[in-house]
Amino acid sequence: MRLLPALALSLLASTPVRADYAALISRLAPKLNPAVIAEAVAAMTCAQRNGVGETAHRLAIIDYTIPSRQERLWVVDLERGKLLFREHVAHGEGSGGDIPTEFSNRNGSHQTSLGLFLTDRTYQGGNGYSLKLHGLSKGYNESAMERLIVMHGAGYVNPDSARLVGRLGRSWGCPAVRTEVAKPMIDILKRGQFIYAYGPGTGKLSECKSENLSLARVAGELTPRKSAS
Repeated sequence: MRLLPALALSLLASTPVRADYAALISRLAPKLNPAVIAEAVAAMTCAQRNGVGETAHRLAIIDYTIPSRQERLWVVDLERGKLLFREHVAHGEGSGGDIPTEFSNRNGSHQTSLGLFLTDRTYQGGNGYSLKLHGLSKGYNESAMERLIVMHGAGYVNPDSARLVGRLGRSWGCPAVRTEVAKPMIDILKRGQFIYAYGPGTGKLSECKSENLSLARVAGELTPRKSAS
């Protein structure tokens, strides 16, 4: 498949940007796999080149190949060059035990979805303060809104309990975080920032091809804005 027309002439120009961001994140998060960083930055850059999340300056990266007992979520401010969070994050109960092995875009699966997400608005729901997410990766997470996959806080995201039982508590597919950090994390990620969930088979998403993108609805629904903080 060919690159999207808008990208064909700009691919070479985007390469230095990708390299700069990847180097920055590697410096701020030295324990994060460089391959994961490169993949996340490539997927983010592709979306921006297609008019989605163009003003985003914060990127959260989740590495679901890391056990749930360990911190596997990093949030970076690309504009200010700062690591904002390094945290635990839950995966779906249908995805497996300590290390998830099954992932799905299907409603009712209770499994985690992988790929690139664009954040939307916040709301108060059954899990408290929550952040809506648009899935941007075709075949991986474009059903996120339908599935009500959101970022929220949860008491079962308890590192101390995880060390005792051998795994973190699990969600119904949402990237749930510790209750104590949920609000500040959501507030810096809301309205047009990016979250990338890495896992088995996501390597193809670093290739900016039309079959990897689910952007059409998002571009018209959300005008990305930088947060005040």
